Amino acid sequence: MSPTQTKDNCKRELQVEVPAEVVARETDTLMQRYQKLARLPGFRRGRVPPGLIRQRFAEDIKTDIVENLVPRYFREEAEKQGLHPVSQPRITDLHIQEGEPLRFKASFEILPEIEVSGYKELRVEKPDTTVSEQEVEDALKNLREQHASFTPVEGRALADGDFAQVSFNGVPKEPGSKPVHVDEVMVEIAGSNTMPEFTQNLRGLSSGDERTFDVTYPQEFSEERLAGKTFTYTVKVHGIKQKHLPELNDEFAKQVGEFASLEELRKQRASEPRP
Repeated sequence: MSPTQTKDNCKRELQVEVPAEVVARETDTLMQRYQKLARLPGFRRGRVPPGLIRQRFAEDIKTDIVENLVPRYFREEAEKQGLHPVSQPRITDLHIQEGEPLRFKASFEILPEIEVSGYKELRVEKPDTTVSEQEVEDALKNLREQHASFTPVEGRALADGDFAQVSFNGVPKEPGSKPVHVDEVMVEIAGSNTMPEFTQNLRGLSSGDERTFDVTYPQEFSEERLAGKTFTYTVKVHGIKQKHLPELNDEFAKQVGEFASLEELRKQRASEPRP
């Protein structure tokens, strides 16, 4: 039977009929099951007459028939009509009488039909993913930084380019801000990422020295909890170190990957498309 389309374009109704012989077979199967399990006074288990079973459990058997047959025949009818329900059906107009077909109406929702047009004319501009020579050099520079080594410096004070091995406590001057505590960190004197106040106050100190000073962070500082705030830091120098970058040669290429030469490493970096 063809589905009925309601006013809502997403709703459908189906009239479904289960053949009388199917209902009869299901009834017989259920009768046998109830007969095996029923316990009635005066009868041994499994010996209750069918007529008494039918009389005593008539409503239970009808309920089981509906629960067993309605979902199955609804799915079969929906598939036959090429419908794909996205909601549980609402069953109405249920008719079930002995010797007659089981009839019911099922109301349910389907996905709306969406017409997509114009997409064939769309064109996507592919970004340029070619890697420049400068980008290759930058990648190799980053690799060298990742494999840098640090050696201790003895007998002199901190100078530009050195790395101070320090611990510090920072107390905020603004109420409500949390203090800062770091057990060990490397601070590059005059480094591009080093706050000027650290460079100015640590330059000239030696291992074991301690100094207290204020640092005011700009409003656009990358770390939100520090941005726009002033902290009083007490910094202790535990050591002075110098950074050494590995030489850019074939030996370096072998260390950072399975490359036979520096040239092979360069080619590999050049072949990686830009994100």
